Amino acid sequence: MKKILFTGGGSAGHVVPNLALMHELRYTHRLLYMGTGGIELNLVQDVPFFRVECPKLVRGFSLENFKIPFRLHTAKQTALAVLDKEKPDLVFSKGGYASYPAVWAASKLQIPVLTHESDLSPGLCTRLIAKKCVYVLTSFEETAKKFKNGKFVGSPVRRDVLSGDRTRARRKFNFPEGAKVLLVFGGGSGSKVINEALDAALPALSDWTVFHLAGGNAEQKTASNYLKKSYESDMGSAYAAADVVLCRAGSNTVFELLALKKPAVLVPLAHATRGDQQENAEYFRRQGLVRVLAESELFRLAEEVNAAYNDRALRKKLEESDLSSGTEKIVKIIKEVIG
Repeated sequence: MKKILFTGGGSAGHVVPNLALMHELRYTHRLLYMGTGGIELNLVQDVPFFRVECPKLVRGFSLENFKIPFRLHTAKQTALAVLDKEKPDLVFSKGGYASYPAVWAASKLQIPVLTHESDLSPGLCTRLIAKKCVYVLTSFEETAKKFKNGKFVGSPVRRDVLSGDRTRARRKFNFPEGAKVLLVFGGGSGSKVINEALDAALPALSDWTVFHLAGGNAEQKTASNYLKKSYESDMGSAYAAADVVLCRAGSNTVFELLALKKPAVLVPLAHATRGDQQENAEYFRRQGLVRVLAESELFRLAEEVNAAYNDRALRKKLEESDLSSGTEKIVKIIKEVIG
């Protein structure tokens, strides 16, 4: 049985796609994971986990950046020792700073590497490791053209996200079958600005049933038309229950919504260093597949949610789109590279 080491971390966006692929390969391959002590430490279950603390570049001037060469050297040597001992047949990177040591070590040991870039504009790590990879797999067709070894495959979407059932989901959350349901969330750790805007908008959403995943340590609240939780592990049911979704514009989330053909209002993170969420949101807005609401316009939250619900052109575009999960394509390429 051949062995694959997955790597990526720091945020759910660099971990959840790996989990989607690992789910498909768990019975046919031995799986390992290398990451930091970030969110991946809790999300990755039931496989050997190797913790390597890789330093992250702080954009702009910071004294912490002067420590990077020394900390990176330690991380690379630790990763090299792990890979030399475990001898995986392939390293699969989901990008982000946490994946760099594993890819560097794999290159030193002549272990083939695949990486996947979720965003329209490649991140720093993807640009640094591209030449060390057999392929740079991408969610966007345009992104693949930026690399000699680029290959467009789509986004790896979790099977359980696609398998939700509307009737069962509404029973699970005690939502009336005929209700209009709005699902709101702000990423793995929540969003303070979205949470505050939703609280202010609730009176104007009185004809909606609101399912609010607030993140952090939010206190659960239940009312006749409002359910608030900090986190929901069964996102397949959460999506299935919803008529409209309001959320951030992380690439993985957007591709989940598009694969499900779910009307959405995207609220891109306004002060992200790379601006990738704004770029993702604008890309799909131009195609008529989403609506976009800036953080500065969150006072229009209720108005925009109602507009998305009644937007026939948006629903038609979603139905006509052919954006589906790229999980099967990626698994096929993994097997081909491993031989």
